[in-house]
Amino acid sequence: MNSTPVPLAPEESARRAALLNYFSLFSSFSTLICCALPSVLVLLGMGTAVASLLSAAPWLVSLSRHKIWSFSIAGTLIAVSFVMTYVVAPRLQRGDACAADDPTTCGEVSKLSRVVLWGSALIWSGGFFVAYLLGPILEHMDR
Repeated sequence: MNSTPVPLAPEESARRAALLNYFSLFSSFSTLICCALPSVLVLLGMGTAVASLLSAAPWLVSLSRHKIWSFSIAGTLIAVSFVMTYVVAPRLQRGDACAADDPTTCGEVSKLSRVVLWGSALIWSGGFFVAYLLGPILEHMDR
């Protein structure tokens, strides 16, 4: 018995990379909504808006209690997406991943995928800054 893994078709690998980018985008939005947005609203003096938001979406409280997991999972998905986009995908595009009848398709998909990925990374970074770094910075400035 041969236990070597069967390589994925280039189209299947590109589809998985795009799906991973979209998962990272949605997980980074969850970190923004659960942890960063309420903190920024309170910082701007909009505590009643946070209270209204939490009464309309009470699941945000339980999500913010598990923010370490939320940020860890989102960060891992984004890191894997970067590897897929900048390491794995270029190797596949050198092969037969692009259709011969429309060679611009790979470029368009790759460009959209990179925009989604960098948007996810920016959202996650903003959420991370507000959830973990802004409080200590403000406490240090308050001294």
